[in-house]
Amino acid sequence: MQPAFSAADHEFMARALRLAERGLWSTTPNPRVGCVIVRDGQVVGEGWHVRAGGQHAEVHALQVAGGRAHGATAFVTLEPCSHHGRTPPCAETLLAAGVRRVVAAIEDPNPLVAGRGLATLRQAGVRAECGLLAGEARELNIGFVARMTRARPWLRLKLAASLDGKTALLNGASQWLTGAAARQDGHRWRARACAILTGIGTVRDDDPQLNVRDVAAPPGELRQPLRIVVDSHLELSPDARVLRGGGTLVAAVVADAARSEALAQRGAEVLLLPGSDGRVDLEALLAELARRGVNEVHAEAGFVLSGALLQAGLVDELLLYLAPCLVGDAARGMFALPQLASLADRKPLLIRDLRVIGQDLRLLARFG
Repeated sequence: MQPAFSAADHEFMARALRLAERGLWSTTPNPRVGCVIVRDGQVVGEGWHVRAGGQHAEVHALQVAGGRAHGATAFVTLEPCSHHGRTPPCAETLLAAGVRRVVAAIEDPNPLVAGRGLATLRQAGVRAECGLLAGEARELNIGFVARMTRARPWLRLKLAASLDGKTALLNGASQWLTGAAARQDGHRWRARACAILTGIGTVRDDDPQLNVRDVAAPPGELRQPLRIVVDSHLELSPDARVLRGGGTLVAAVVADAARSEALAQRGAEVLLLPGSDGRVDLEALLAELARRGVNEVHAEAGFVLSGALLQAGLVDELLLYLAPCLVGDAARGMFALPQLASLADRKPLLIRDLRVIGQDLRLLARFG
């Protein structure tokens, strides 16, 4: 039975969620977590998880609260951990501080926790409750939940198009359909992702850096996502801007020692993932990214790769920027998808958000 939560409980958990959002760009591969310690209706401590290996939100909040945590209530956006990882279990830390009540927004989907943290607290006599603002907490960690429950990251496919659905001219020219505000907004979405994915066609046409720019963040609260290029035949030029700074992952089919070595000299890693159709096995790629701790993938790909991701059922969410212009029929569309014989076979979407960004429309939609 769902616990009955008061208006004050909702207020304090909402505050914890706002704190958790401070880690939106920095916590990977860990979840974003916030914690508020309340005693006699007053906040006595609060904190959030900043980065992997650092203090968990509960520890930070307890340090601020000090002795005032004894007999208090802890509002935390994710169930306190119960296992030894890089840091000690937060459930035990809360017990040692004398916290009397713990309210978690959601259970931790990590199989190492999965209810054990709350069970530890209850067994010690702490009133431990769960489910307050659960939907909001799950959204904040949608990638972490996806990786833990299905061993695959959450994949968000971003596209910029004209109102008639064209992303580029037939010669590949696409810069710029949308305005500066939309492009900056796109960088904020890049920043929250663990990895940015594109294909060799986009690299050839646009030579993107595929990094995060023009995003204001306090020191230590912004990191550059992993860059991934799907390049079946290792056609990527060692001079491509996407290789600058090293650390780029190149997913390929063809084993070419000389080309692989040239890319390695630029700090890239070549990962061979041949599929049965002679192209990169995209499902295997996402499974490998999950194994490496990638929670959210932000894909900015062209017509072919976008269509391949959609046909494979690997896209969870579409992030579309629509520019107030018309390009005409002789131009590239959004996705390479097969022709339908019936409208009954169309792919239904649920629109989650629609707003104006600068001069452009931004649409966020999810599949069933």
